[in-house]
Amino acid sequence: MMEDKQPIPQNFSEELLRQGMLGGDDHALALAEKFGMAVYPILPEITLSREYYRKVPYSFAKKNNILPIQEKGGTIIVAVADPLNLEPLEELRLMLESDITAVYSPKEVILNAINECYNQELGAASELIAVMGDRPVDEIMDGSVEVYDLLDDRYGQAPIIKLLNLILTEAIQQRASDLHFEPFEDRMRVRYRIDGVLQNRHAPATEYQTQLITRIKVMARMDIAEHRLPQDGRIKLKMGRREIDFRVSTVPVAGGERIVLRILDKGNVVLGLDKLGMMPNVLEQFRHLISQPEGIVLATGPTGSGKTTTLYSAICEICNDETNIMTIEDPVEYNLHGIAQIGVQPKIKLDFASGLRHILRQDPDIIMIGEIRDVETAAIAIQAALTGHLVISTLHTNDAPSAVTRLVDMGIEPYLLSSSLVGVFAQRLVRSICPNCKIGYEPLEKELQSIGLKREDLEDGLLHKGSGCSMCYDTGYKGRRGIYELMTITNALKKQIVKSPDAVEIRRLALEEGMISLIQHGAELVRQGVTTVTEILRTTRGVEEI
Repeated sequence: MMEDKQPIPQNFSEELLRQGMLGGDDHALALAEKFGMAVYPILPEITLSREYYRKVPYSFAKKNNILPIQEKGGTIIVAVADPLNLEPLEELRLMLESDITAVYSPKEVILNAINECYNQELGAASELIAVMGDRPVDEIMDGSVEVYDLLDDRYGQAPIIKLLNLILTEAIQQRASDLHFEPFEDRMRVRYRIDGVLQNRHAPATEYQTQLITRIKVMARMDIAEHRLPQDGRIKLKMGRREIDFRVSTVPVAGGERIVLRILDKGNVVLGLDKLGMMPNVLEQFRHLISQPEGIVLATGPTGSGKTTTLYSAICEICNDETNIMTIEDPVEYNLHGIAQIGVQPKIKLDFASGLRHILRQDPDIIMIGEIRDVETAAIAIQAALTGHLVISTLHTNDAPSAVTRLVDMGIEPYLLSSSLVGVFAQRLVRSICPNCKIGYEPLEKELQSIGLKREDLEDGLLHKGSGCSMCYDTGYKGRRGIYELMTITNALKKQIVKSPDAVEIRRLALEEGMISLIQHGAELVRQGVTTVTEILRTTRGVEEI
């Protein structure tokens, strides 16, 4: 009787792993030392030009955990994670047409280096647009390939796909929050929203407009034949080991179809109240508010001011095994561990109001509502707060005191607000001065007066700004941080709400009660050299200062 044949392993190390004789970086390190290989726990500076990485497919490098790193005396130094996997080394020798020497490095170190090396360099999209200028459209268009990994070289044969991948990669690398494809009669414009401000980046030829838009719609699983109606979709892509979501919206305009992609990069989300940049006393008051057993806490501010991030941070702070936290959002932007999150779905009539009713039957302790948009949602939220729940939500108003007026205008009785509202905070995101090109200057008196500063408040009598450099794309700013205004509802404010929910009077009283305004917080950041007067005035436009 013949014995069953065992499957032949791809390499000797796989056979040792199968038999339980080998496993982990420690064993690989021991083998490397046994074979006399040089060991690099941390890779040295990678000095090879990009030409080498064009010869080695990204998929090959990632699959085999192998990466060329340096050239010495006509020999290419190659980092490997498996000293026994010799086949890829032979393939690599043929790809590079050069002698190679293998050195050992841990798998995680090599993977991180691969992702860094194969990230597209700045300006690659512009270069490709220039190269594509003289090529026939029929030769460029190939919309049949599905994109799963932005860095994968499989899509290099289709320039339209490669161009879109380059644009998406560049937008992610430059920390863009939104990506705009804007068609006009004579041109197409591609803009990135970086740190809250739109910046021009590319201008592909008009004849490629349809192909780019079609490619995006294919990836977002939209109807590519529908050009007259707005559509919404979602794309989930990988860039190396990072997973990034894009919310896609199309609308028909005079020049064609306009597409905006909202970039949701989970790797860039910073959750935690300590990381938001609140002033110490404001942070202490806010923590006290979200620790209350019942009541409503509202976040106000315009779209894109970071309200959702603040609410997520608050929820993460108070989440524990003893509380039942549920959310209703439109849409669920980031998944939070241990929290039940419901996404609004208007097509099946699951809106904020109906979802909130169902949440109340799930025995919640804390409820987060993505946004209070109508009187029905507001009324249910107030009833929930009055019956022993802590409700956290957002509202679109310019400042904290205006939230009270807004809810009364919706139809909520002032006495219900005074009984249920425990606090309102407003926030903005202001751009930080680029540290690479930061310079000091002597401000004008009018400039100081505009945010309530005095010359004696300044260190050495100077303010700071960015002069513009390559790191900040000549804007003078890099990154953003929040400014906050927290209005805690005191007994005096409760009486004022019942008496007259006038925003101006509520604001005056709140400042008397110790509220630090948005402009006051911004002025402190200006004094510290974090941001500029211009930026504070830009973001707080429309906020009344008493």
